[in-house]
Formats: sequence, structure tokens, C-alpha cells
Amino acid sequence: MSVANDKIYRCPLELSIDLIGGKWKCVILWHLRKGELRFSQIKKRLPGVTQKMLTQQLRDLEENGLIHREVYPVVPPRVEYSLTEEGKVFVPVLKSMYKWGRNYSDKFHVEIDTTLQETILKEEASKTK
Repeated sequence: MSVANDKIYRCPLELSIDLIGGKWKCVILWHLRKGELRFSQIKKRLPGVTQKMLTQQLRDLEENGLIHREVYPVVPPRVEYSLTEEGKVFVPVLKSMYKWGRNYSDKFHVEIDTTLQETILKEEASKTK
């Protein structure tokens, strides 16, 4: 859902939640914080997301000015997503949410499976060598 400019919000938090609400948007922004990614790379980082849902979430983030979609005129088609300047402004908020989630999981013994995250980090490290 893209944010309608004619909608009247009662609180800035309401607008913020409209922009980033949903199961996948913050996680998409989190993965884009280090640079551009292709659709397949994003999908790989989000187990359980359907192609339709990911497409919609990316479209919403693009329409709301948080990410940029770059289409390259090559065959096969290549599309990359990256944070806009406004999206980059949101990264410190994401980092705070990440830290809060980690602290909460430690305090209340909520299990977080970091296997996928660790695998991705290893792959990224091996590509930079």
C-alpha cells in the first residue's frame, strides 16, 4: 500500500507505520542497507516470502520513495534495488530496532535462527576476497 498524499495522519508515528508496516518492508530495507541487490538476492534472504508479496512490498517501498529500482537494458533483463537518500536516513532506526530485538530475545529467551544470516555474510565475505 503506498501512502496517499491526501490522507490526513493524526500522528507522525501513524505515517511511519504506514510507510514501513508489513511483515517484509523493514527486513527488505535492512538487507538493502549495505548496497544494491537484485530481486533474486532479496528473495533468497527472505525465506517464506512469495514472489507476489515481495513484488508488492518492493513496489510500495519504491512508490513511497524509500528504495530505487534500476532496470538495466540488457538481455536477460537485470533489475537492482537500492536505498534512496530517504531510505538511508531510516538505517539508524533499523539498527536501533535490530538491537532492541536482540536485547528482547535475550531477556525473554526468544530463539532467533541466524543460520541464513550467517550463510549470507560468509557468501558476501568470500565475494570480496
